[in-house]
Amino acid sequence: MWDTSFFKNKKILITGHTGFKGAWMCQLLKMAGADVTGYALEAPTSPNLFDLCRLSESMRSIHGDVRDLAHMKETFASCQPEIVIHMAAQPLVLESYKNPVYTYETNVMGTVHVLECVREMSCVKSFLNVTTDKVYLNREWEWGYRENEELNGFDPYSNSKSCSELVTSSYKNSFFTASDTAISTARAGNVIGGGDFAADRIIPDCIRAAQDKKAIVVRNPYSTRPYEHVLEPVTAYLMIAKAQYEDPSFAGNYNVGPDDADCLTTGELVTLFCDKWNQASGSSIEWKNEYDGGPHEATFLKLDCSKLKKTLGWAPRWNVETAIEKVVEWSLVYFEHRDVSKCMEKQIQEFCGIDDLSAK
Repeated sequence: MWDTSFFKNKKILITGHTGFKGAWMCQLLKMAGADVTGYALEAPTSPNLFDLCRLSESMRSIHGDVRDLAHMKETFASCQPEIVIHMAAQPLVLESYKNPVYTYETNVMGTVHVLECVREMSCVKSFLNVTTDKVYLNREWEWGYRENEELNGFDPYSNSKSCSELVTSSYKNSFFTASDTAISTARAGNVIGGGDFAADRIIPDCIRAAQDKKAIVVRNPYSTRPYEHVLEPVTAYLMIAKAQYEDPSFAGNYNVGPDDADCLTTGELVTLFCDKWNQASGSSIEWKNEYDGGPHEATFLKLDCSKLKKTLGWAPRWNVETAIEKVVEWSLVYFEHRDVSKCMEKQIQEFCGIDDLSAK
């Protein structure tokens, strides 16, 4: 059981709330009774999970760009957040090759702007910057990266998130050493779950192919990645935010990823998806290898999450097989025009082991 009572009535500001992970976090916090404000651009895809779940009806959703410092300051002043979780980003590797300047502006200066707002607001007690496992200088070795490894992502997306980590460290050391505000970063692996409609991500590509009854095209089946259900990092982020709110000594850098058994090649992941999809839907979809070299992409990346486990008692709850089952469950609800919000609530309750989050 995961206790969510701490978040009831807490004032929480989330940047990037209209994105995939942001929508799941807003849904969970809404169920927990939190006072949530979101600051983000319009959802990056159509359709998108945030709108499908009508989340703007139960929280303050502010349309804003993290590159707009003045507007962000207005938002902070109006909602007076106690907890800030920064998830706004340009999150796609391939897009970063197409638009590197926008990627750096958003992922680096966006972080500067959020931290500047936190610096000026004494009401903020807990700040978490969400980055990625790709911040590390990837040496393609067999063991997982630890939080003290060198940061130097290769592609513009990964590198911009490495820079975001360094910006956070600099602000923390320069402005928050004598402050009551606790500051952490969280580096998560590849996230999967229902409601991800992004381009150039393997599970959304699988869902689209399944919907069209076409073979799934896999551009690189050989890369090994840590895959986890979206609720794994979302609850870990909230666990970190809560812990450092109550005790600033918990502030730091944390990896959030699955156990070694859930580090799969893309080909293995897609095979698992096909099996689960065909079993649940009665279909017979397959995938095909269309590897073309493409832009640089690391072939092996794994995280060591010992620190989060030892420090906060965190542990993964759903293995990758269960995660894929939940993706298939949500997607079939969506394709059958049933209530995806209720499906999310059901999965959150199952994950947290609680029948009614708001009652805790």
